[in-house]
Amino acid sequence: MSAEATPARAVVLETERLLLRPWRVAEAVVQRELWAERDPRVPPHRRIDADGHPTLAELEDSIRTNQLWSTGLLAVERKAAHDVIGYCGLVDSGRGPDGEPELAFELLRRVWRQGYATEAALAVLDWARSSGYERLWATVWDWNTASRRVLAKVGFTETERTEVDPVYGTTLFTTRRL
Repeated sequence: MSAEATPARAVVLETERLLLRPWRVAEAVVQRELWAERDPRVPPHRRIDADGHPTLAELEDSIRTNQLWSTGLLAVERKAAHDVIGYCGLVDSGRGPDGEPELAFELLRRVWRQGYATEAALAVLDWARSSGYERLWATVWDWNTASRRVLAKVGFTETERTEVDPVYGTTLFTTRRL
């Protein structure tokens, strides 16, 4: 894995098969597909609503203006196919300890079970370690066994902390020392 900073100081990470980099406006269509195919157990504010929001135009605008998409959650591009398949990166969601970012990832269903999430997460962990972070955390729904497997593969362990939602399930808090 290698990491470099672009002139805009954005993080770019590279693995054998993947390039993790800032989003391009034209790739909002991938974000829209992620929103559209989310599990119905995901809370409504993270799915496309009855009025069709977020729209493609809203997601394009988000890429143009929102630092979260441009630097925090990097687009995951397959180098061989030159296609964006999801995101992976670090965010400060405000739910974890001060100064400890959360690892977040989401890939399109059509590329699941090929090791891309694990590969992308390991690249982000290496970058976080080299950036001076000592610990990361991640949240995951108790019913999301695929993401729980990825987190376990990259060294996260479940903590005692949970948040129970009677409708959508239990959020598990995991952590990993770097």
